[in-house]
Amino acid sequence: MKGRILIIEDEPGMRLGMSHFLSSSGYAVSPCEDGADGLAAIEKGSFDIIITDLKLPKYDGLSILNHAKKISPETGVIIITAYAEVKTAVQAIKDGAFDYIAKPFSNEELLITIERFMKFRSLEAELSRLRESVTEKTGFENIIGVSPAMKDVFDRISSIAKTDVPVLIQGESGTGKELVANAIHNLSLRKDKPCIKINCAAIPENLFESELFGHEKGAFTGAAEVRKGRFERANGGCIFFDEIGDMPMGLQAKLLRVIEEHTVTRLGGNEPVKVDVRGIYATSKNLKDCAAAGKFREDLFYRINVVPIIIPPLRERKEDIPYLIEHFLKYFGDKYAKPELKVAPSAYNALLSYHYPGNVRELKHALERAVLLSKNGLIDFKTLPDEFSAQGIGCPQFNNLPVNTPLQKGIVFLEKQMIMNALKESGGKKIEAARKLGISRKVLWKKLKEYSIE
Repeated sequence: MKGRILIIEDEPGMRLGMSHFLSSSGYAVSPCEDGADGLAAIEKGSFDIIITDLKLPKYDGLSILNHAKKISPETGVIIITAYAEVKTAVQAIKDGAFDYIAKPFSNEELLITIERFMKFRSLEAELSRLRESVTEKTGFENIIGVSPAMKDVFDRISSIAKTDVPVLIQGESGTGKELVANAIHNLSLRKDKPCIKINCAAIPENLFESELFGHEKGAFTGAAEVRKGRFERANGGCIFFDEIGDMPMGLQAKLLRVIEEHTVTRLGGNEPVKVDVRGIYATSKNLKDCAAAGKFREDLFYRINVVPIIIPPLRERKEDIPYLIEHFLKYFGDKYAKPELKVAPSAYNALLSYHYPGNVRELKHALERAVLLSKNGLIDFKTLPDEFSAQGIGCPQFNNLPVNTPLQKGIVFLEKQMIMNALKESGGKKIEAARKLGISRKVLWKKLKEYSIE
């Protein structure tokens, strides 16, 4: 079946003729003889196309069009009109009809119009799919990772982005919690509204309430005018609480009330203000332990921990480091007009081997420094921060790689060497080798096959 078509036509001969022709052409056809029957059919069924005469008993074609667009906006409406009514048919197109055909018309002309709409709808669906794909890619563009742990993060973001549930992002400092919050907002239905951010560790306690809820003129010394708080400024969008674990206990109760009641009251005011805001929260602390120790409200923890997203530290997803290096070198190469960057083997080994207590942020800053200090586009051991100096020593096989080797080939070479070293150190035990490399056993098996390592 090509599609479902509703025909509303009061002339029996024309109605039967169109019905027979379109049925034989592969469409499921439902015929109606007046506007009232047509409206009832639209209420009950789902149609791809509605073909309606402009002049009908009981309800005319424009009434059919308006009702169809309210019930099912994606349904195509084709108006049948007499020559004298063309002006009205043109108005119908402005009101949302797909096209009109003037009497007399042939079956072939009708079929061409129908198939043109079906092709148009197919293209529109493909365009919508492509837009969604581009939006998702844009939303994720600054979060780099191929490890199973990061794929789980991407899946979780995709699953909850278009909902309004609260999200608690957990991870060490520097893992990219704010990037995840940005991705959730950019992929959400609220993406065209503001995403207001507040760092709970950076605001003095005596200013916190005013920042969140705003204040009325004269509420306190220095309050010279009415000021909206961050909840009001985020109305319709989202508010991102970074380091929510550092919010003062007294404010936590007030935050919980806002979440439950969807209203805020400005300092010095009495009138509650309605707000529609999605909450995204991030912390580097274990809030469950904080709640057990009496340092965080347990009821607030359970209210914001509806969907947790846990970002692993970089040392637990070392297979992502080569991709992060490539991403940051491209970014800083463009930023500082140094497009032809190369990494010396000793420096690359140091970058791969380092334990990164500062996570992705530390890697990013190390590479920015290295790019700025590089000469002739070469990032060598001397351009890296001092804390990297203990890495990359005692691995002479890395020095067999020529300095001018393209980055992607260098990545393959060094990955292979690291895997072989880990297997040698573990006596061929793959589970232990995977643990040493900071990757899963599944990823190791994939790499062994990819690099033909026996």
